[in-house]
Amino acid sequence: MAKQPNDLLHGSLDVLILKALTLGPFHGYDVSRWIEDRTGGVLTIEDAALYKALHRLEEQGTVEADWGVSDSNRKAKFYRLTPRGRRALRAETQVCREYAGAVAAVLRVAER
Repeated sequence: MAKQPNDLLHGSLDVLILKALTLGPFHGYDVSRWIEDRTGGVLTIEDAALYKALHRLEEQGTVEADWGVSDSNRKAKFYRLTPRGRRALRAETQVCREYAGAVAAVLRVAER
């Protein structure tokens, strides 16, 4: 069975989250929704994977979080990018671009 785009998401989840947070503080649901919207629904993130990644990024110091109130008037943790997170995003963006370019180059090779 062929893999689906979400099967490949694990290795790029951190960089996608960091990119989402360049727009400002988001709570987890907004991060997930932003990624889904930007990918036309191709990438969807399960809650467990999202929050595991957000906690890992928080431990690494690439994001910080504060409690606030969501648009639906519920208590929510809002995440924001730190200066360390901006540096990590720049580095990871370059790695992702190189990887995507390499995969695209291989896929462009004509089959025999």
